[in-house]
Amino acid sequence: MTPRLDTDKETGVAVVTLDRPARLNAIDVPTAGQLAETWRQLRFDDTVRAIVLTGTGTRAFCTGLDRDAVVPQPNSPYMQDDPLLRIGPKANDLWKPVIAAVEGMACGGAFYLLGESEFVVAGEGAEFFDPHTTYGMVSAYESVLMAQRMPYGEVARMMLMGTAERISARRAYEVGLVSELADTGRALAVAVERARVIAGYPPEGVQGTVRALWSAREAAQAQGFAQAPHLISLGNLPDDRQARLFTERTQNFRIR
Repeated sequence: MTPRLDTDKETGVAVVTLDRPARLNAIDVPTAGQLAETWRQLRFDDTVRAIVLTGTGTRAFCTGLDRDAVVPQPNSPYMQDDPLLRIGPKANDLWKPVIAAVEGMACGGAFYLLGESEFVVAGEGAEFFDPHTTYGMVSAYESVLMAQRMPYGEVARMMLMGTAERISARRAYEVGLVSELADTGRALAVAVERARVIAGYPPEGVQGTVRALWSAREAAQAQGFAQAPHLISLGNLPDDRQARLFTERTQNFRIR
């Protein structure tokens, strides 16, 4: 089963781990449902007061939607089904603080998770990028979420440059996507340390603060998300052309 949930009742910290290392922790449709269920489960566990979200291994935190996932779409620009829309804690009405611990690649649909985390701790070897435009897809939800985390120019460059560039952990720290850098392989340990501090505070004040912070973002996000289905339906290439671009991709990229 993925994700894996480990709870330390003594410290009040839970660790949610995406556990599909053979697929670079990509999310398929069953995993998306299991993530949503995990967040809903944590709503009712009062022994958990802070949460760390991570991925197995150091190659990737998450590489978004699994390329082999089959997601049928209605034939309408007004309706678009995205299994990743419900994978985040806020989308499941969880207002306990979530810290993301990132090692390796975080790209594409990983931003649904980073966008709903309170802050990000990254190993020095972490890399961030969005491949959508390279493969003929619109980066809509991801762009909206990252526009609330990074300066506009940095978001625009990351989304438009596709697979040609990756943002290093250091650069992500400089532009505010990452709040703390750790030695490679240490992001989880550092994030757990921060979570233990937060879990030691009265949960009423902590959860109220999380809710207040999110309320400052909700209106802009809702407007952006409302436009996303139409833009995706109009701008995405047909699946067969996307697949051809994906198989023809090169491995050449620069890190900045």
